[in-house]
Amino acid sequence: MSALEAFLLGLVQGLTEFLPVSSSGHLELAKAVLGVDEGGLAFSVVVHGATALSTVVVFRKDIARLAMGLFSSGEQGSVARGFSWLILLSMVPVGVVGLLFKDDIESRLDGHLGAVGVALMLTAFLLFWAQRRGRSVGRVGAMEAILIGCAQAVAVMPGISRSGATISTALLLGVDREEAARFSFLMVLPPIFGATLLEVKDLMDPAVQGGQSASVLSLSIGAFAAFVSGWWACRTMMALVKRNGFNGFAVYCAAVGLAALILST
Repeated sequence: MSALEAFLLGLVQGLTEFLPVSSSGHLELAKAVLGVDEGGLAFSVVVHGATALSTVVVFRKDIARLAMGLFSSGEQGSVARGFSWLILLSMVPVGVVGLLFKDDIESRLDGHLGAVGVALMLTAFLLFWAQRRGRSVGRVGAMEAILIGCAQAVAVMPGISRSGATISTALLLGVDREEAARFSFLMVLPPIFGATLLEVKDLMDPAVQGGQSASVLSLSIGAFAAFVSGWWACRTMMALVKRNGFNGFAVYCAAVGLAALILST
């Protein structure tokens, strides 16, 4: 993998992880259109880890407040423990799907641009649908957390945007826009870090280590690009949610989905 390829893949990963356009779908398109190699498991580990770290930086105050609240008494502790419980509930669906079906789904759909195109079209429809929902002031409860978690599990399919699916589902359930975005971004941290740790474990296998095609320089460039672009995309998405700005992303997903369908023929 060249430095330029690493930069492009890191950029795509960081930008599309948080914008509602599907990071997995765009990575498939990048491989197909540019002929870019993914660089093996090591590259996947560093770019996903860098993207997750950018989320921690953006929400560092929320995370610190939540962590301190877990060990506090009174209302602050009760709120923190309640929110943590909701995060855990949201992880159940994606945990089940990820452990049982993720590898099978990825192997079956890897390189299938037609399936990615259809999934991007579905993402566009979901964004349009959520956009039509008026502003609400609801909060995330147990049922909402489970349903939002189910949306995240569906996003295992390449082309379904994780942030688009989870935020749109929250809005359709009547959750306040800012809370919907904040919950969506915080709920993804445990699964991302957990998946990254599993990839690190796999990377310790000597047989896997021998198949890595990314140099230290490429890994560093990819991680840097993913972190910076992820930080920007996360902050941008929070601002867009407040302004009710999904229509542009819906049109974009529909256009890219159509392009993927054309390329697949």
